[in-house]
Amino acid sequence: MPRLVALVKGRVQGVGYRAFAQKKVLELGLSGYAENLPDGRVEVVAEGPKEDLLVFLRHLQEGPRLARVEGVEVQWAEETGLKGFYVY
Repeated sequence: MPRLVALVKGRVQGVGYRAFAQKKVLELGLSGYAENLPDGRVEVVAEGPKEDLLVFLRHLQEGPRLARVEGVEVQWAEETGLKGFYVY
């Protein structure tokens, strides 16, 4: 299974973006984490079936109601065996 690494820019800190990502990832049965970066972006990493990761990516591009997503930089890699979902 692949690993999705998404760097999300825009108004994504202080608007519940990481909690939104956690809710969506758990609904899809994926694993990973979300973390605020010092430059104002949010890094979201998820592992699971590619079809589910693509659905998750669409959610990330939309974001929660208060967010304004300006762009999502996506990288694909091999899974590392993450379990659960963590918010840092």
